[in-house]
Amino acid sequence: MADENSLHGDRKMKMGEILKRSIPYLKQEIWSVIFALLLIVITVGINIILPLVTREFVDRLSSDDLASKTLFSVVGIIIGYAGLGLINQGIMYIQSMVLQKAGQRIVYRLRVEVFEHIESMSQNQFNEMPVGSLVTRVANYTAALSTLFTDTIVQLMSNLLTVFGVLAIMIAINWELSLYLLIFAAVTGVVSYIFGHIVRKFFRKERGYYSDMNTFLNENLSGMKITQIFNQQKRKEAQFDAKNKRIRDTHYKVVIAFALYRPFINLLYYGAIATTFGVGLHYIAAGTMAAGTIVAFYLYLSRFFNPIQNIADQLNNIQRATTAAERLYSLMEMQPEVVDKPEAREIDHFEGKIEFRNVWFAYEEDNWILKDVSFIVHPKETVAFVGATGAGKTTILSLIVRNFEIQKGQILIDDIDVTDIKVESLRRAVGQMLQDVFLFTGTIRNNITLHDESFTDEEINDACEYVNASSFIDKLPNKLDEEVIERGENFSAGQRQLLSFARTVLHKPQILILDEATANIDTETEKVIQDSLEKIKNIGTMLVVAHRLSTIQHCDNIIVLQGGEIMEQGNHQSLLRQKGLYYKLYKLQFEER
Repeated sequence: MADENSLHGDRKMKMGEILKRSIPYLKQEIWSVIFALLLIVITVGINIILPLVTREFVDRLSSDDLASKTLFSVVGIIIGYAGLGLINQGIMYIQSMVLQKAGQRIVYRLRVEVFEHIESMSQNQFNEMPVGSLVTRVANYTAALSTLFTDTIVQLMSNLLTVFGVLAIMIAINWELSLYLLIFAAVTGVVSYIFGHIVRKFFRKERGYYSDMNTFLNENLSGMKITQIFNQQKRKEAQFDAKNKRIRDTHYKVVIAFALYRPFINLLYYGAIATTFGVGLHYIAAGTMAAGTIVAFYLYLSRFFNPIQNIADQLNNIQRATTAAERLYSLMEMQPEVVDKPEAREIDHFEGKIEFRNVWFAYEEDNWILKDVSFIVHPKETVAFVGATGAGKTTILSLIVRNFEIQKGQILIDDIDVTDIKVESLRRAVGQMLQDVFLFTGTIRNNITLHDESFTDEEINDACEYVNASSFIDKLPNKLDEEVIERGENFSAGQRQLLSFARTVLHKPQILILDEATANIDTETEKVIQDSLEKIKNIGTMLVVAHRLSTIQHCDNIIVLQGGEIMEQGNHQSLLRQKGLYYKLYKLQFEER
């Protein structure tokens, strides 16, 4: 199975490009970063100075003169060493706090920006990217990227400064002994580079597999009812097991790589220590080197190899973060398909005239769903669209609110092309009541107002009363504050539909869309909803899609579609008299009833 890169077009990025893309977020925390870098320079300096202090201490102890003055200076060295250590730990604490706070601010802003970007994408783009993948990017990848900014890269700089600083001091102390150690340093650098290149491939695969598994979980947990109805648990378990094994096997490869790398670096470290003491003892015997120099070199070796070990440990975070950044920035690079023109207009109120002029539309190239469709809906009219599945009814409704962009023709509202109207303004004026009502976890009140606190209780109750939703809300223990579980499963389909009606009426649209709003409703509830619909018709222009022709008999105009083309249009009686496609559909339903 293809990994996530091929599935969603995520492209590989170099670290330089990732840092370039990250500049806008780092700029907002520039002073925190600069302050942290200054603290890092100080701590690195202290770490480099401490072995020199130790060297002085050893040379004093090894001298023949142990007079009180010398002992006093030795005590001073001990106190200075301890003081520098305490200062170093205090600075490291401040540095950590500064960076962590900056990191949390970055990840907060980044998550908001990513979420807003996702909201701007069109329905077609949502169809191409699984929900599980989007959840992973918003929740996890932003945190990984923040860690890259404020922890991994900063620590990497600290370790690199330490390595080069230690090398410089060692060369200054004794360049001959340092030459031996440079051989170990060169081998360490080459091995680390090869290791990082290999591990990054593993991490890229692992990220893709994790995202794929999250998508699988999101889809199958949502569809668990179907899985259980058709007794497909074992099959789903096998599919999950296969995805889980891919992650495990890939992570095993990462573990093996680290298991080989760390011992090899340790081996180089011990080899460097042996070389230091072996060559150093030779110089001491020759009288060309003091014992304190050997001790200083020994301490510098740990300060040289420990940062390299830390870099090895940080490679885990570096590779994960860079892979996360690739996926996150690939998402941010996706341009919304539906955007406002620079000169798009804000419309406060629509009269409700809708016109399609020779509209052609295809979800996929040349696979036309609508073919040269033209019609006019006058203000306050109720117009129904009927036809077989796939005729293009729902597509017409989606195009009015610009869920998708047409390829040819024009769509106008009040004689204004919809592309010249701001999308937010357009969708605010159109209320949509769909077949599958989505309710959010929370309360009935929140689902009706959509958390808009500007609505008063009186307005909410009036909307519920208007659409007959109060008939069941008033019977609930907590009324408007009754809890709604995920997807509104604690309410019937009819009750959810009435709540969607109340939600639509409360927001005062001038154009209403009903897409199979009564398809899954029982006969008794349908009567209540039909009464609600009669009231809603008075609000503004209404467009209806319904398979039950009995629900649209009183519409002002009925447009009959077949294969993406308009075959007939007129009111109920005139279409029956034509004895065409509508007559056949009506007769078929009448005979079935």
